[in-house]
Amino acid sequence: MRLHTLLSASLLSTALCAQTEVTVTTGPTNATQSFYSLHNGVQGTATLASWDLAFEIAGFTSSILVNTAKGLTAFETPAAISEWASVNAPDEGNWIPLNNSDSHWSAGALTNGNNLSEPDGFNVGWGTYNMVTHTIAGTKIYVIGLGDGAYRKLRINALASGTFSFTHADLDGSNEVTSTLQKSNFTGKNFGYFSFATGVLDVEPPSDSWDLVFTKYVGFVPTPYPVAGVLQNKNVTALQVDGVDPAIAQWWGEEFRLDINIIGSDWKTFNMTTFQYEYAQDRTYFVQDRSGNVWKLIFTGYGGSATGDMTFTQELMSSVGVDEETTAENALVIFPNPVSQGSAQLVLNTSAPSVSISILDLSGKLVRTIQRAGVQGLGSHVLDLNGLNAGMYLVRVQGEGLDASTRLVVE
Repeated sequence: MRLHTLLSASLLSTALCAQTEVTVTTGPTNATQSFYSLHNGVQGTATLASWDLAFEIAGFTSSILVNTAKGLTAFETPAAISEWASVNAPDEGNWIPLNNSDSHWSAGALTNGNNLSEPDGFNVGWGTYNMVTHTIAGTKIYVIGLGDGAYRKLRINALASGTFSFTHADLDGSNEVTSTLQKSNFTGKNFGYFSFATGVLDVEPPSDSWDLVFTKYVGFVPTPYPVAGVLQNKNVTALQVDGVDPAIAQWWGEEFRLDINIIGSDWKTFNMTTFQYEYAQDRTYFVQDRSGNVWKLIFTGYGGSATGDMTFTQELMSSVGVDEETTAENALVIFPNPVSQGSAQLVLNTSAPSVSISILDLSGKLVRTIQRAGVQGLGSHVLDLNGLNAGMYLVRVQGEGLDASTRLVVE
């Protein structure tokens, strides 16, 4: 017997798996970017310092990121794009410093000056969209500080027929190079990458294969400052819940947001007295992945710049469905949920010979314990709820090799 033969798709939305501890590394000095799938683990890594610019790929998008996390600085000069030769010496006092947004991928440093609520409108920051030719023509000159006292001036010439054209040179005009990056070479990726030293690079895995990237980036705390943390992929939403015991935190009725830094870096703080990292004990993150599954994440450790390790627990809280061949051990479902009667059905697939079922209220108080034997395999068991007040509860099932939980609403 398989789960799909017992439950409808709506009931499968409450299927859970046990809590799992995970460590994802960004390496010593946070030198590595790790692209992580909540279902499948790390899907790819990249050396953070390998790239300087990143060009947005999908559809008609045109954001351009500057890798400020590796120490680059970005400036917009007052010169028009036709005044290329006039930008020939450092003049930071008259240049506008730029940073990538830490909350939206489509608001890269070079989109400065556009309407960030419509990052792909007529004015995209670095250029202007032409409704007749359907191209974006560059209008500005930028300067990129390389972090070693050297500069490269940069202009984005155009985005036409899916190809970015851009020119870069030393401030004195020497070593001028015009390069191109074709979107079609990065189909299925969020960005195509470029290094002034090595040219075009393919850095990230396919966008449909990962949910989170563990990386160093420039955040605003409140001024721009390099931080190590976690950013969401496009179309991955998240929710932060504070002030509630993570064991009973819930996401129902709350707003999941597309801001890419919902998890960010502030799940850890550094205690200047003990010289140790500390972690909020009442903070829980819920992440809805690209498939619509909801995961619960609790961050518990950070190795600092010595290792770059970030440790957390993850738990599948809600699944959009289970493959018809699914026989996942320790799958746990309660239905109906919410329940208005005195009992519900608990569907469990486990190898444990017996289990202990605990029901806890929102304060964490144990309100009922049920012992069941002979539960091996996939089966449905009556859960007696008589006497429980209306409200939300945590149902935890424990046994040999099993520790799974789910939420129950009694109406």
